[in-house]
Amino acid sequence: MDRRQALRTATGGGLSTILAASVAPAFAQGRKELRMQMTWPKNSPALATGATTLAEFVTKATGGALTIKVYGANEIVPALQTMDAVAAGTLHMGHGYPTYWGGKVPAINFLGPLPFGITSQEQNAWFEYGGGQALADKLYAKLGVKFFPSGNTSVQAAGWYNKEINSLADFKGKKIRAGGLGGKVLQAAGATPVQLALGEVPQALQSGAIDAADYVGPYNDMAFGLHKVAKYCYWPGWMEPCGALDCFVNHKVWDDLSASEKEIVRVGNEYANSRVLSEFVAKNAQAYQELVNVHKVQMRMLSDDTLRGLGALAGEVIRAEAGRDAESKEIFESLTKFRAMVMPYTKISELEFMRARLLDVKL
Repeated sequence: MDRRQALRTATGGGLSTILAASVAPAFAQGRKELRMQMTWPKNSPALATGATTLAEFVTKATGGALTIKVYGANEIVPALQTMDAVAAGTLHMGHGYPTYWGGKVPAINFLGPLPFGITSQEQNAWFEYGGGQALADKLYAKLGVKFFPSGNTSVQAAGWYNKEINSLADFKGKKIRAGGLGGKVLQAAGATPVQLALGEVPQALQSGAIDAADYVGPYNDMAFGLHKVAKYCYWPGWMEPCGALDCFVNHKVWDDLSASEKEIVRVGNEYANSRVLSEFVAKNAQAYQELVNVHKVQMRMLSDDTLRGLGALAGEVIRAEAGRDAESKEIFESLTKFRAMVMPYTKISELEFMRARLLDVKL
């Protein structure tokens, strides 16, 4: 985008117009600065950790020769336009959630949570050792960006509701903030999925614009006040058993980085990925205790019959979505192959240990 084009797109000036003048990083006394916008506010608990951790790591690792300036949602462009801005060069980098971009490349939905799919650690293993990184790179290249896993929310709740869910039929007619493949399963159950940025959810629940919301987890949910605007929090997290966050870099910017700069950005994202998951596990556990013991939130479990019904719908919906295009089919087959391989080990190791730990063992 040249400067005259940037000026023509201005509708009253502002920071986004200024930044749109060039895709090139800003240089000052031999130092290079990249601009990154998150899809959530700067103060978002844990969600903002990935971008800030990456930025701090890159600065330290390069001695300040390469820096990343982090913006919160809507500071440069609206939150859900972050990908477009990075692809166009208005921003050099973005930090968000894969299913936000599933409308652009449907197969990207499979990089988000797979209902009844894999855990966060299994997802990390799939990216690293199951071919997931290469598949993700192919999909994000279609958008003009380079992909990195850059955080994981761990398992999320089944959602916050203002009406009880006692059977599969109770989803019918409800407006639920949900996206990705989980949203499609809810739609098959008769609900209406609604796409909303995280910051808009509490008000929408309070006003009745939506009946329920899939959000993040106890830590974020409490920070955003969902316990004040919804009656019930349902589990288990069938819809989002994991939640990879994504960092994406404009491809021209990525190609122009030196080999050492690329390696620093890659390792920085690995560090951010690990740190975010650790923070979510620790802070979610603390927040869960407070929600239950202080705020007296009603934590409900979906019945086995309801879960079986959702599972049956999930199988139908996911297979149908996977059959829509060759890219979706390829990534679905990779995921399900890895899932089938890893499930027996996860059961004998993690699940059986957790079962044993619950047998009135006092430490």
